[in-house]
Amino acid sequence: MIAEELINYSIPPLKPNDHTQSAILWMEEMRVNQLPVIDGRNFVGFLSEDTILESNVISDEIHHYRLSGEGCRVKGDQHVYEVIRKTTEFDLPLVAVLDDEEQYQGVVTLEDAVRSLTGSSAFKATGGVIILSLKKIDYSLAEISRLVESNEAKILSLYTKDDDIDPHMMTVTMKLNISDLRHVIATLERFEYQIIAKFDERKHVSADKERLGLFLKYLDI
Repeated sequence: MIAEELINYSIPPLKPNDHTQSAILWMEEMRVNQLPVIDGRNFVGFLSEDTILESNVISDEIHHYRLSGEGCRVKGDQHVYEVIRKTTEFDLPLVAVLDDEEQYQGVVTLEDAVRSLTGSSAFKATGGVIILSLKKIDYSLAEISRLVESNEAKILSLYTKDDDIDPHMMTVTMKLNISDLRHVIATLERFEYQIIAKFDERKHVSADKERLGLFLKYLDI
């Protein structure tokens, strides 16, 4: 799934000479608290509802206000993972999408980006989740896959994340195609991999939504 396939064309861009009263009305109608601002076809940033309301004036033109997230942009052919990474980096619910000539195409919402992932076969399939902590220098996808597959299991999806405290460490989150994780975990621990979390469907068959929420929270989505 790439960014241009997720563009939400119902969210209108603002222009520098638009009035903030119109911006507030559009935000209420679209149920968003940020709107993109473009000058011609050039993306210049996002205007937030808080910025407008804190000024105590709702009749000024947009160009009088401070914008944010000028760098919160992706190319249309970039993957949805990059869209989510940008929302995390800038702490914004929208990402601007540009074409190859750096011209504005539209925006993708974080909600739509996450929904596109949860609709993937990896999320829909039955299976458990294992989260590892390891040194970056020790990370080998080939080695981890070999150990998982030695237990007649497959990795459906895998995500890596830098450790928030130690820059030399990372976490690896794996969704497997099996529900009983005991043998895989035993193998990984035998090879000295540190398991910091597991979500085993043998005991939590009815907890799919809770697991997904915890998983996305762990990824800072």
